Amino acid sequence: MCMTDTDVPSTAPADSASGRSHSVSLWTLVALIIGSTVGAGIFSLPQNIASVAAPGAMLIGWAIAGVGMLSVAFVFQILARRKPHLDSGVYSYVRAGLGDFIGFASGWGYWLGSVIAQVGYATLFFNTLGHYLPLFDASHSWTSAIAVSAMTWGIFAVLTRGTQQAAIMNLITTVAKLVPIVAFVVLIAFVGFSWDKFTMDFWGRDSGQTAFEQIQGIMLFTVWVFIGVEGASVYSKQARKRTDVGRATIIGFISVLALLVSVSTLSYGVLTQAELAALPDNSMASVLTAVVGDWGGLLISVGLCLSVLGAYVSWQMLCAEPITLMALDGLLPRTVGRTNKAGAPWVAQLISTIAIQGFVIVFFANETSYNAMVQLATIMYLLPYIFSSLYLVLLASRGRGLSHPKAGVNFDLSGPEVSRRDNRRHLAVAVLAFAYSMWLIYAADLVYVLFGAIAIIPGLIPYVATRLFKRERVFNTFEWVIVAIIVVAAIAAAWGLARGTLSL
Repeated sequence: MCMTDTDVPSTAPADSASGRSHSVSLWTLVALIIGSTVGAGIFSLPQNIASVAAPGAMLIGWAIAGVGMLSVAFVFQILARRKPHLDSGVYSYVRAGLGDFIGFASGWGYWLGSVIAQVGYATLFFNTLGHYLPLFDASHSWTSAIAVSAMTWGIFAVLTRGTQQAAIMNLITTVAKLVPIVAFVVLIAFVGFSWDKFTMDFWGRDSGQTAFEQIQGIMLFTVWVFIGVEGASVYSKQARKRTDVGRATIIGFISVLALLVSVSTLSYGVLTQAELAALPDNSMASVLTAVVGDWGGLLISVGLCLSVLGAYVSWQMLCAEPITLMALDGLLPRTVGRTNKAGAPWVAQLISTIAIQGFVIVFFANETSYNAMVQLATIMYLLPYIFSSLYLVLLASRGRGLSHPKAGVNFDLSGPEVSRRDNRRHLAVAVLAFAYSMWLIYAADLVYVLFGAIAIIPGLIPYVATRLFKRERVFNTFEWVIVAIIVVAAIAAAWGLARGTLSL
């Protein structure tokens, strides 16, 4: 049985039954996007970009990333308008177009990416504190691990009181952290920027790498700092107005892009590429220190701490959302989607918190670097980007998604009619977003792709068990092919780990 472009199983309970309300406003959605996107990444951006690219390649890289990520943002805006009944975020689009398992794999990947991102944020947070408090410096990693754990469980306690309280907390920290970032941009632009330094070795000839190699090297870093631009779509089920989802996505994207390009570009006018590449993780603080002195570094460090705390709340909220929605849709045990009296999905939040705790132990025990966490998390986030773009390709080109393994479900939901002109425009956006996302996989280090496959494998257990318990078909032919690819990649990664040829 084939699904049309308007088809998706109507398995999720009504809001009244699930205890979830339409309480999130447009500007709260925008704050959620900015809060979850402008996190730790922007503060380490000068060093990250300079470690692989000169100013010329950096500008080209940002142009590519801007167009590519804008196309991804437009994909979610278009899908939000075309499929107003798909109110379970990025995962629901993939599920509608490509079936239950691909939808599940995307949701599972998004969830794991959020979990890994939490550990990365916390690592940078306590590395920054370690500069001022020796208790948290690099020689006391387990002290930081204990502190990360305490912070994670403390935020879990806040989240169990309800989404609205957490959203308000995120709004406050978002406003607070933007002050030092804007101060950085203004001070560098009017006080510390040197055009001569910016144009010195503009194309990075001293590095021995071609411009293409430099551009390829910065791609995952640019995606990482954009992660969260789809945050409004993830919370579309709780938006006051459906139209707010698309508007918040575009407003949030433009705001974030302006900040990211400003920070990375202006830094090259203060220090050379080699000097930037040698900076610690909180490289924004070092750049401003070079311009105005120690107080500038302290200002940025305070901003980073506020930023990470805000992003930590945002992402711990987002962590629980994908697995909650999958439980409500019957792809995971329904117990996972259980809410408390405050409407908080406490079971999913508990599972997410336990998963974060597990990764804290694994990453700190293996002394995994912040950059390694960034690249692994980014690979996991690319799954819903790739498959959501593919769904829009199918919608615009043939009017429906692929076949669905479930039979006897409700396929009577429909969206607004779309003109041929709009279909052509949507197809162009979708093809661009899909090509960009696939190129990112190509540009990534193979080790992170293989470890990403390993991360998907544990999710097969609850998914298959749920399908068997409900006596439903587990996989169709297309899904068996995808499962086979994932298993082969995971076996290759496990073999590399066992032989010591692969590591993070």
